[in-house]
Amino acid sequence: MHSVQPSAVSTIGRLAATIDRLTRQIQEAQRAAEGRALIEVAKGILIERLQCGLAGAAKQLELLAEQAGVTQLELAADIINQAAQDRISEATHEFLEAARSRPDQRGTSGMAVRLRSAENGVVAATDAQAVAESLLEHALAPLGATAVAVWAVGSDSSLSLAGYAGFNPAEAERWRYVPPGVQTPARDALVERRTVWVRALGDVGRPTIGMGITPYGGRVAVPAGTGGRILGVLEISWPGPIEPQPPQVQKQVEALAELCAHTLEIPDDGARSAGLSRLIVLADALPDAAMVLRPHLDAGGHLTDYRVCHVNSRFVDPAGRPHGAVAGSLLLEAYPLAAGDDGLFSKIEHVHATGEPFVAENMTLTALVEEVPLQNLVTVSITRHDDAVLLIWRLQDEATRLASLLQHAQRLGRIGGFEENTLTGKISWNSQLYDLYGLKPGSEPIPLERLGDHAHPDEATVIGRFLRTVLHHRRPATTAFRLQRPDGIARHTRVVAEPVLATDGRLLAVRGAYQDVSAQHWTEVALAATRDQLTHTEQQAAERNKLALQLQRAIMPVTRGPMEAFDLNIAVRYRPAEKEHLIGGDWYDAVVLPSKRILVSVGDVAGHGIEAATGMVALRNALRGLAATGAGPGQLLTWLNMVAHHLTDNVTATAICGLYDPETRTLRWARGGHMPPILVRQDKASELEMIGGLLLGAVSEVEYEEDQIQLLPGDSLLMYTDGLIERRDRAIHDSQRQLLLTASHPTTTLEHRLDHLLTHSNSDTDDDTCLVGIQLVSPGQPAGLG
Repeated sequence: MHSVQPSAVSTIGRLAATIDRLTRQIQEAQRAAEGRALIEVAKGILIERLQCGLAGAAKQLELLAEQAGVTQLELAADIINQAAQDRISEATHEFLEAARSRPDQRGTSGMAVRLRSAENGVVAATDAQAVAESLLEHALAPLGATAVAVWAVGSDSSLSLAGYAGFNPAEAERWRYVPPGVQTPARDALVERRTVWVRALGDVGRPTIGMGITPYGGRVAVPAGTGGRILGVLEISWPGPIEPQPPQVQKQVEALAELCAHTLEIPDDGARSAGLSRLIVLADALPDAAMVLRPHLDAGGHLTDYRVCHVNSRFVDPAGRPHGAVAGSLLLEAYPLAAGDDGLFSKIEHVHATGEPFVAENMTLTALVEEVPLQNLVTVSITRHDDAVLLIWRLQDEATRLASLLQHAQRLGRIGGFEENTLTGKISWNSQLYDLYGLKPGSEPIPLERLGDHAHPDEATVIGRFLRTVLHHRRPATTAFRLQRPDGIARHTRVVAEPVLATDGRLLAVRGAYQDVSAQHWTEVALAATRDQLTHTEQQAAERNKLALQLQRAIMPVTRGPMEAFDLNIAVRYRPAEKEHLIGGDWYDAVVLPSKRILVSVGDVAGHGIEAATGMVALRNALRGLAATGAGPGQLLTWLNMVAHHLTDNVTATAICGLYDPETRTLRWARGGHMPPILVRQDKASELEMIGGLLLGAVSEVEYEEDQIQLLPGDSLLMYTDGLIERRDRAIHDSQRQLLLTASHPTTTLEHRLDHLLTHSNSDTDDDTCLVGIQLVSPGQPAGLG
């Protein structure tokens, strides 16, 4: 083994240090050159605006930089931005505005310098490879990006790697060409014509350059184009996932893509002219109508329309205009209705932007003929060739279009046509008729006179009458019959036929059609059965509603006079539902018990119809019977709950039960899921305190709380069901507040108070309503006066 002499090691170290130093000097010199270029451009702007010489511009730049507290390079970039008013200026302005709102953010003051340095590097670059390297070094590396790829878009929407930086050469070689149809982030940006941000490649599963090295890295793909045409895609790579970026960074990225577009654009007008000439020669050789379109740009370089620069000799204008009236005009001037959302213009714009060809049959092309729209079905082909677009269309022949329309109509209507030549015996069927008969195409057609052999035996009479009319009397005829197919399926079929006669009256042929009307037949049968069933159901429902109404009115008349008991005035109001099918289970009761106490109650059974009415009768009568035991209201509701749960058919209800003692003038009450009573004292209404009480019939065993209130002379107590206040558009507690305001209205009698409540009820559910009022008569006041 040979040892390395110390002198040799020191020599190698000195050489390495020298190389590093020279490399840094070269990079600094490049940056200085780029900085000097920006300063010189800024001096030129000052000379033009201040009308001074070169020395004066240099002195003015130095003075302004000193006053602003920035370097001359940063000031030069700002001057260029203000003078240019381009996308780079816009991106820089927004970035710096955001930076001023976040004073702690660092590194933003050099934003304009970085972008202008990148622009300077792009202008000085000789190819897309140098562009990629300049973008990564000057503008993208400060954003955290580690690699960049510049894709050029081919005329067939393929992608070619025009330049790259940060990727290894072997990976770049593998991705030199991406055929059309391969879905990559760059392809997505091209087809969608927008910037595509990918947080991490693993999230989207799209292959792309460098994905094996940074499988979870973030990507952004930006279309790069000018004049409505996408010339390439700028793809930027980050080593890890990227979060949503602020608008200022997005603007910066789009500005860099625009720099790439100017590099990828073909500057040689001669090459463009040669390509356009070849395209015109191609259009003239086509057998179909063709036109060559070129983009029409406004003063700002934005695409607004396409110029028809050539039409071939086979061009046929849908509006009947000569070639000269279309050639040379703008596309939207010649065909203004092509500007629809999914019309012809949008397809041309997409092809021109992306290079992705478009082909469609039966596309509607609308032309204006003296302000009247004329629609034509055409087959369209659109392709891009360099900066031009070739549009080819073929107007459908009228006979072909009508034949296609007839064929589709026969298929949709299940119609099969036939013709029988009576002289030669030849029979012609179309394909639908073979399907209708259940025969294979090419089988021997069945003559019309043998129709009875393939019909249901019960149809012999109608078939014979039909054949005599057509073949003997030689008149058109139609009939319906059941066709028996070889596979055993019967189809309800209608046949129509007419004879073709010679001038001397001889029968030459018979033409006609069969139509499968099975679906219509069974639909009519089903409708008839449904109609009968519906009529029967309606009759049953009407009878049930009538019975429920009679039962309800027999127990609770709509009108009932006032009741006087001891010193208590009692009045009730019942308002049934306006629609009979909404008859509910609301009830009220007021009765003097053997104990001289007075039972007052209201209730509401869930549901409508006969079930609710019979449930109401059961609970109302059960409560009357239970009250005779002398039990309190809480115990009465406990027993009534057992009746609802065990002795009725799934009845649930709400109720209030009150027992008034004339000796103590005390009302004891309990509630089962119902709204508490309202006390009106000196024309001020308030609800009694809510006490516990579960819905009747919900569970088998429930204990109900009791409360009591001492009535004073002149006091009124109101009990009601929810039909008085319930609304579809308002919460129940809002309706209760409105009821308290209405109940506070001064009235002369208790009955007037109940009538006033019913009159001003704002419910909208058309439900039954029960309202019970009791009033303690004041000393010396006759019963019935309030």
